[in-house]
Amino acid sequence: MSTCHTFVPSPLGDLLVVADSRAVVGLYFPGHWYPPADDTTGRLVEVDRHDVLAQASAELGEYFDGRRRSFDVEVRATGSARSERVWDRLRSIPYGSTVTYGEIAAELGDRRWAQLVGQAVGHNPVSIMIPCHRVVGADGSLTGFAGGLDRKRRLLELEEPDEVRMQRLF
Repeated sequence: MSTCHTFVPSPLGDLLVVADSRAVVGLYFPGHWYPPADDTTGRLVEVDRHDVLAQASAELGEYFDGRRRSFDVEVRATGSARSERVWDRLRSIPYGSTVTYGEIAAELGDRRWAQLVGQAVGHNPVSIMIPCHRVVGADGSLTGFAGGLDRKRRLLELEEPDEVRMQRLF
């Protein structure tokens, strides 16, 4: 299946969104630590000329406007069996919540796998839609994010429950 891509404006910079005819297969920030290889993104298309990219763009706009908490557009991430297990787990983290790398590792069978979980989280090919920004360090600190820690902070702030936001402000 051939891929194509577009750029979607966001408050975090223009997002590179890659899709095939059925699903979003990549979503990357400017300066992403692990960008896709140039030969894997396909041709550049206008967002309104591709159904999946148009849906992804609309849903991302709603997410950043605070009107969307989950994504309906089909998303497909391909990797090792362990990475896919981690990415499946990321999809189940509720909006406005966080989990630690260690918690995910324990769920997968061994808390000592936290570093392996971190590697899979860092190589998540579909940022935001597979919410890797919701994974934090054991002490709740913001750690490693392929889009940069400032973006991770801003995504978590966007998703903060109102009562938490009010406590942080006052």
